[in-house]
Amino acid sequence: MSSENVKTFFGFAAIALIWGSTWLAIRIGLESLTPIVSAGFRFSLAALILFLILKIRKVKIQSDKTSIYLYWIMGFFSFVFPFGLVYWGETVIPSGLASVLFASYPLFIVVFSSIIMKQDRVNIPQITGVLFGFIGIVIIFSEDISFDPGSGFMGMLAVTISAMMQAGIAVIIKKHGKHLNPLSMNLVPIFIAGIFLTLGGFLLEDTSSLIFDAKALSTVAYLAIFGTIISFTTYYWLLKRVNVVILSFNTFITPIIAVILGWLVLDEKLSSRVLIGSSLVLIGILFANLRSLKNYYSKKMRFSS
Repeated sequence: MSSENVKTFFGFAAIALIWGSTWLAIRIGLESLTPIVSAGFRFSLAALILFLILKIRKVKIQSDKTSIYLYWIMGFFSFVFPFGLVYWGETVIPSGLASVLFASYPLFIVVFSSIIMKQDRVNIPQITGVLFGFIGIVIIFSEDISFDPGSGFMGMLAVTISAMMQAGIAVIIKKHGKHLNPLSMNLVPIFIAGIFLTLGGFLLEDTSSLIFDAKALSTVAYLAIFGTIISFTTYYWLLKRVNVVILSFNTFITPIIAVILGWLVLDEKLSSRVLIGSSLVLIGILFANLRSLKNYYSKKMRFSS
């Protein structure tokens, strides 16, 4: 296995592990902060730290017309609207249900890839893999899923729309953002998100209920450094190297990571339902990678002969 493949594997594993913990961190943070303000603080802090990193590493921020266009649509449709919807959605639905609904992300990736990425057609094994993975996630969280009308329904709709928005932007970046540096690709959109979400939170929410305790500060710091800077920079690096459908499978893995963390840290029960669902997710990942595995082993056989 080449060094590039090793980096890709560890990058994929890193974002799966980090994003598997962010659902819980968001939920804990919302006990002290309002949803939009919490998201705004997260991205403002992340933008400040990332700006210092770019200055130290002397990374240039691309300012051509295409880059500026991508920065603005990423700022609003990868961060401001999607994360505002997710943070608000988690105030009215359980985090487990939110992660299941967000697992529709690969399904939207398949749809948008078929429309936008004409030169990189989605194949049958990838579609099969996505379906297996989604069914597996639904099985894992089947006891937590409730379709009651009212605010719960609106929360479910909010998270689903968030997944759809982020899927569409991911495909657009895959097609048009290959020239962007992963660090600058992260900085400008989260800077935009930090400003608009923070201002929006103070204008639209009841900020008298804000509590700046250790719970609030630690979750904002964790979500800014790990959940934003490290994970999204790694994600954008991977997006330039990995098929966007394959990369979207981290959305299936993150809920499993969340369940395993609950089992290890909180001594929560690891049921047979979780094991069956996880197995289907792994089968789905295998199906989606059939072509890549076939090409890898055919090249290996030619080299060995």
